[in-house]
Amino acid sequence: MTSRSFTRIAVAGIVAATGLAIAAGPASAHPETPKPPVTVPVRLVSINDFHGNLEPPTGSSGAIVNETGVSVPAGGAAYMATHLKSLVNEDSAVVAAGDLIGASPLISAAYHDEPTVELLSKLGLKVSSVGNHEFDEGLTELKRIQNGGCHPTDGCSPAGEWKGAGYRYLAANVLKENSDTYALPPVAIKEINGVNVGFIGLVTQTTPTIVTASGIAGLKFTEEVQAGDRAAKLLRLAGVKAIVALVHEGDQITPNQSPDSCPVTPGAGTRIAQGLSSDVDLVIMGHSHQAYICKTKDPAGQDRVYTQGSSFGRVLTTIDFQVDKKTGDVVRSSVVADNHVVSRDVTPDPDITQFVQTWKDRVSTVANKAVGKITADIGRASGPSGETALGDLIGDAQLEATKTGGNADVALMNPGGVRADLSYAQSGSEGDGVVTYGEAFTVQPFNNLMQVVTLTGAKLDALLEQQWQNGGATVRILQPSTSLTYSMNRSQPIGSRVSDIKINGTPVTDAQQIRVAANNFLVGGGDGFTVFKDGTNLWSGPLDIDAFVAYLGAHSPIAPPAVNRITVIG
Repeated sequence: MTSRSFTRIAVAGIVAATGLAIAAGPASAHPETPKPPVTVPVRLVSINDFHGNLEPPTGSSGAIVNETGVSVPAGGAAYMATHLKSLVNEDSAVVAAGDLIGASPLISAAYHDEPTVELLSKLGLKVSSVGNHEFDEGLTELKRIQNGGCHPTDGCSPAGEWKGAGYRYLAANVLKENSDTYALPPVAIKEINGVNVGFIGLVTQTTPTIVTASGIAGLKFTEEVQAGDRAAKLLRLAGVKAIVALVHEGDQITPNQSPDSCPVTPGAGTRIAQGLSSDVDLVIMGHSHQAYICKTKDPAGQDRVYTQGSSFGRVLTTIDFQVDKKTGDVVRSSVVADNHVVSRDVTPDPDITQFVQTWKDRVSTVANKAVGKITADIGRASGPSGETALGDLIGDAQLEATKTGGNADVALMNPGGVRADLSYAQSGSEGDGVVTYGEAFTVQPFNNLMQVVTLTGAKLDALLEQQWQNGGATVRILQPSTSLTYSMNRSQPIGSRVSDIKINGTPVTDAQQIRVAANNFLVGGGDGFTVFKDGTNLWSGPLDIDAFVAYLGAHSPIAPPAVNRITVIG
């Protein structure tokens, strides 16, 4: 057998194994018909990090700076549908870059995000990379969302048996553990306006550090560029030359800029955009919840556009380009991208409005239940130390929930797990200051388990030093319960920035045995806090949302706690 024959068989086997459908090329024109144009137009409309926001998001999550520099209300499925209809035409396909589900409001999360996947299918989504949050409930659950069937524990939703997603999830850098077998299809090929366009799905290689251990069990996440290059070769072997990477990774931007600008701080997103094979024509990103339209050089020195469209359905990104009919490749000079703000100054789509209302009605009994009261806004705005009022409140709730049974001395909350502010103003008819279960759930949507482990004083100090990672480029300040205080000196070398640790006012010694409470994501080493895995005498307690709701009920009305548990001395 020749190597060429083997290659053809190998490509055919991969295509069959991953469920790819390779569309035939456009038929040759009849000799008597006019000669077709040299190029044909293609438009992609992309979304990312939707996170189940069927209803218009609120607070800072529900606004974005538009092209004129003005912050405007944005997002909401019905508004997104209206904007999408104005952007899509016969030359178009809707695509996505992950985190469409997970960390969702109760209206979607209560039904394992089936409402969101149904919505996106209705809106014509064709293909998406996975995001880290697609793995929140594990690969088996993700495959159920993809393929259909009722939840094995909770059964069918009020809508009946789940039919599955109308779009395909891709993951070229997610393999089954101890093998080179793809956990999900790495690529897909879609015919758009008569030409074949190949899509590669990639997710941040840091997924194992930001998803619970149970969510990524049995999987390995490989480096994005190498995996993307292998996937691009598959598409080229299948005869596809117009290639788009859907990448759930991105960069940070300079705040308050136009969504069409490129004030990015080069990070993982730029690394991938610059490093992917020159066979990849453009890169659509997510994960960092930023909006930007950027251009870089690929390894062959060609211009390559890379984009991201914010989060929560606040932006739709259009990318227009021409495909050469003869070569099947993208004309790079023709690529034009634009971020469209999903403003709320349009008429919301009536069908989607009804769709959202149906799910809102279904979950309303649970969502509208009052669970406590607050005296003022309690939010995520941080002081100089990175400590926040809402983070402190959650730390106190978690400590109270783990004292009995877990004998917790202190509690620590990861800041990325606090997903929304608690607003004093009523969101419906519940009254000012009333916190509903739905509002509490929006703050803590992960259903993580509270756990307690024993760490020595020296280990607790080492854990707190892990708040500065990657040479200080990544800073995650753990939110402490009121029982824990310490000083922070950022002028000192990393590893020597924490001092004067006290529990209930008493200095901690290196050998002291301390019971530390946190959610199971952190206890499993999530967010890079690997010292947690050195803990002993593991105890598991209630869900984090249950701990939060119980605390709100027991201590209402609650005033914003003073942000004074971490003292900055340098």
